[in-house]
Amino acid sequence: MDQKKVIEAIQQVRSAEKRKFTQGIDVILNLKELDVNKDEGKLDEFIPLPHGRASPAKVCIFVGPELKDQGQKFADLMILSDDFGKWTDARQLRKLVRDYDFFLGQANIMPLVAKAFAKYLGPLGKVPNPKAGHILPPKANLEPLIKNLRMTARVTIKKAPTIQFSIGSEKMTDEQLADNFKAVYDRLLTKLPKAQHNIKEILVKATMGKPVKVVQ
Repeated sequence: MDQKKVIEAIQQVRSAEKRKFTQGIDVILNLKELDVNKDEGKLDEFIPLPHGRASPAKVCIFVGPELKDQGQKFADLMILSDDFGKWTDARQLRKLVRDYDFFLGQANIMPLVAKAFAKYLGPLGKVPNPKAGHILPPKANLEPLIKNLRMTARVTIKKAPTIQFSIGSEKMTDEQLADNFKAVYDRLLTKLPKAQHNIKEILVKATMGKPVKVVQ
């Protein structure tokens, strides 16, 4: 993908009517020759963005006493295993799942995490993901992991052959946004069965703006 073409689309998005708030910049990839009902059409990737997200991801961690001190220091919210029993209100649990982007769990207490929280985390796909390294040994070093997650975008294919993800906000430079796009695009090419041949079109848009097509 020619970065100049991506930057041209970003500049066209910027030229639209200004809003009174900072808009996010999203990319939409419409796909082709991909059956989302088969394994080839399933995708769930956690991709660090070189210049970070529009706003840092919020991280909640479920821990036992082994990771308590680190959890208090580095996570946005730490829930200690001894306190799981306090989380019984459905409204409170739904708000928890909405408010945090990523959930990490200490490996030896994951059965307790599942019992207390999986009912609410599961439907939104936020149960701690072992493939993404979100289930932690009791002696894990949390600082670099959480620092990395704050700059990570989750990119998925759901029911339609479309991928939409944020590459940052209009406060970033065109080059920073293009770099973030490239980080995601390059990873996706290694995951889609036909690489760039699965991509029908690429669109860039601001939160309240109209999509602009990237000329390929």
